[in-house]
Amino acid sequence: MFSLRPPKPTFRSYLLPLPQSEDHLTAEPRIKKLEPILLPGEIVVNEVNFVRKCIATDTSQYDLWGKLVCTNFKISFITDDPMPLQKFHYKNLLLGEHDVPLTCIEQIVTVNDTKRKQKVLGPNQKLKFNPTELIIYCKDFRIVRFRFDEAGPESAKKVCLAIAHYSQPTDLQLLFAFEYVGEIYHNPGGFNNGAFAGGKSLKYFGATECATGQQTPLFETYSDWDREIKRTGASEWRVCSVNEGYMISTCLPEYFVVPSSLADQDLKLYSYSFIGRRMPVWSWNHPNGSALVRMANIKDVLQQRKIDQRICNAITRSHPLRSDVFKSDLDKCLPSIQEIQAAHIKLKQLCVNEPFEETEEKWLSSLENTHWLEYIRSFLKHSAELVYMMECKHVSVVLQEEEGRDLSCLAASLIQVMLDPYFRTIVGFQSLIQKEWVMAGYQFLDRCNHLKRSDKESPLFLMFLDCVWQLLEQYPAAFEFSEMYLTILYDSARISLFGTFLFNCPHQRVKESTEFAISKNIQLGDEKGLRFPCVWDWSLQFTSRDRLLFHNPLYIGKSAPCVQNGAVKTFKRSKKNYSSTLRGVPPALKNGIISDQEFLPRRNSLILKLKPDFLQQTESQSNSMEQYFRDWFTKPVDLHGVILPHISGTQIKLWKLCYFRWVPEAQINHGGFITAFHKVSLLADEVDMLNRNLRQYKSNSSLQGSCSELDQSRMYFRANGLNDTTGAPDFLSSSFPFSPVGNLCRRSILGTPLSKFLSGAKIWLSTETLANED
Repeated sequence: MFSLRPPKPTFRSYLLPLPQSEDHLTAEPRIKKLEPILLPGEIVVNEVNFVRKCIATDTSQYDLWGKLVCTNFKISFITDDPMPLQKFHYKNLLLGEHDVPLTCIEQIVTVNDTKRKQKVLGPNQKLKFNPTELIIYCKDFRIVRFRFDEAGPESAKKVCLAIAHYSQPTDLQLLFAFEYVGEIYHNPGGFNNGAFAGGKSLKYFGATECATGQQTPLFETYSDWDREIKRTGASEWRVCSVNEGYMISTCLPEYFVVPSSLADQDLKLYSYSFIGRRMPVWSWNHPNGSALVRMANIKDVLQQRKIDQRICNAITRSHPLRSDVFKSDLDKCLPSIQEIQAAHIKLKQLCVNEPFEETEEKWLSSLENTHWLEYIRSFLKHSAELVYMMECKHVSVVLQEEEGRDLSCLAASLIQVMLDPYFRTIVGFQSLIQKEWVMAGYQFLDRCNHLKRSDKESPLFLMFLDCVWQLLEQYPAAFEFSEMYLTILYDSARISLFGTFLFNCPHQRVKESTEFAISKNIQLGDEKGLRFPCVWDWSLQFTSRDRLLFHNPLYIGKSAPCVQNGAVKTFKRSKKNYSSTLRGVPPALKNGIISDQEFLPRRNSLILKLKPDFLQQTESQSNSMEQYFRDWFTKPVDLHGVILPHISGTQIKLWKLCYFRWVPEAQINHGGFITAFHKVSLLADEVDMLNRNLRQYKSNSSLQGSCSELDQSRMYFRANGLNDTTGAPDFLSSSFPFSPVGNLCRRSILGTPLSKFLSGAKIWLSTETLANED
């Protein structure tokens, strides 16, 4: 019989079966692997999974789950969870949304809830308990908090110890910038696919082109200094190359400017008498011929008058009117770097560490007791007095300080910002920092405390930016840059990648990088040390769109485009076109402002003698200074001339965006300066649109092609069209463009003096005064 069953198939295929589509797969869905984005030279040193980042103290429903990673550059929290309550966050191309650079960490605290123990971790320390919580205090006033409830106890301990170790290096060459640059030198073309903001090459590190297309001079070459001499019209001064190879002083640049009457041989001879061999160097020249000079103290007391006189004679001969020299001893006139550091610690304690509910009733008086605003007032006031000496009395000013590389950096920069409108532009301001801070030997490594040597730390650079912000707040139309630019610049000093803010002087960069190159077998060729990324190349950190936030929409440039007979022309505003904003006459300055200063008369003798009528001149000098300030404040401001600060109590303010941006309770939704910034940006964009339409209507095609660069919007906030009536975006707040969400929260501050202060009430110096005002 035949079987009814079908025969078994005998054909056997040796081909692999076709892959099935994902829709037919029954396997579990893939779990996304959380991995950090690493830069060249960056390595993961430790990590722990199942970490919870705390968003609020009163509830855990908004907390984020993810992986905490420690690298040799940053700590990074990686999560798939969307950030709650956050509709906007500022994106840095080098750092993720939850990343903190290691050099921005100030203190690491580990906590164990069950044992009720906590410990501040230092480098190479042991941790005897398993941490359940990690709190990181940052130098930019952030507080970040992580929980290890579901993480492995040993893994949590290891990552805490790794963060403590790598955030407190013991040697300069252990900072990440060296590993990054070393990797780039070994693989110059191997990172062009996105490992670093566009894959910048070694050649690109020397470029400092900003959004305006202009280059920022670095003052590393003879030609940069020579161009600055010609720009300021300092015809009686010359670029000196006596310090090439740092043969004279290791804390001065290779090139600097000195009086033409001083020979190189004299400079070599005089240099031995100054502390650090920091001989007098030129900073800036007034159009009337007055010069601004910086110098360190003279070590040899017996030779002091002799050398002083010779230096002052040379400065006098460089003045077209042969005017006297006015010398200001900054160590006597201004707060010391230790006092500034103490004020900064108190300010941080008030704004960050102390619970608001315990300080709310005395918050304003506590702010006064920090002395931070008082010191800002001191720098602004003294700089304004020296502006008077150069502008009105036509005398050269010498800034003298013990080492000539701390207070003089701040004072010299402020004087130039007040006198020269070029330094109120983005490129000019960057060149000013490069000239008066980086190349002049300001000790960024020690003062920013990159290596955690707290005895040398002092926030002088932050105080300078705060002083500039005070001027920006008082004269917003006189500055091309915004307060966001100043805040981001301060943040960039805490990123251990840019050579700009990494060293104590140019010589240290050359010495340390050369030693590192030898240890890593890097061929330098003719280069003087390794080339580090420059902070002025903002494309390394931000997109072109985000860089538009740097521009101040209120700024009135020196010339504005207009259309006449179909051609684009420019017109210069005269003084009568400048707006006279509300300006009050400040209270009379105290008499005897200059009584403790030293006027150095011009004499040919080697022994310095004061003029017989010096005391009478000092008194009349004080009266004329007060009259100068009164007259100046009663006239309309020339936005492209001298600007002087208001220094009365209510005019000096706390920089809220910088100090309160990370405090969730201090955030004002749809409030703060950004609301005015948004409205003005829309108006400026509408004006630009009208100009473009007018050009399109009256110009031919060739002219339109030449104006293509002008046709691009220069505003971050753009109008949808003419007569745009759309409201402000929902994500605008007083912390914009930063987001405090994800930082340690405290209780509500509504109805307290602090809330009134944040909402824009007058800034009084005590709580009692505020009560009287109500």
